Amino acid sequence: MPHLYVEYSANLAEFPERQLLTELNAAVCGHPTVVDPLDVKSRIAAVQQFAIGTTPGLNGFVHAHLHLLSGRTPEVKKELSDRIAEVLRRLTPQPAGMLVQLSVDVVDMDRGSYYKGRL
Repeated sequence: MPHLYVEYSANLAEFPERQLLTELNAAVCGHPTVVDPLDVKSRIAAVQQFAIGTTPGLNGFVHAHLHLLSGRTPEVKKELSDRIAEVLRRLTPQPAGMLVQLSVDVVDMDRGSYYKGRL
């Protein structure tokens, strides 16, 4: 915990995956509620098959899901969402003539049933 999942439409050419993950981890790890940077696990995936509206190819998206153990205040969740959105805005390619939608969702994970172990 936290787990950060990023999906983006594959029509965003030259998407900076490594840089995005590095900067997203720095943004999340830099929040005072994240005690151990090793707890932040991020991954990214290009979505090959997607549909946005009715005009294929003229639209793209980047969506981030941040999964946190339950218990954080709405204010903390908003701060984390804003940090992630800032990185997405800064690093997402903007191909000419394409509308790119950015979104962030913060999801509570049930603290009682969540398992974490280390080997």
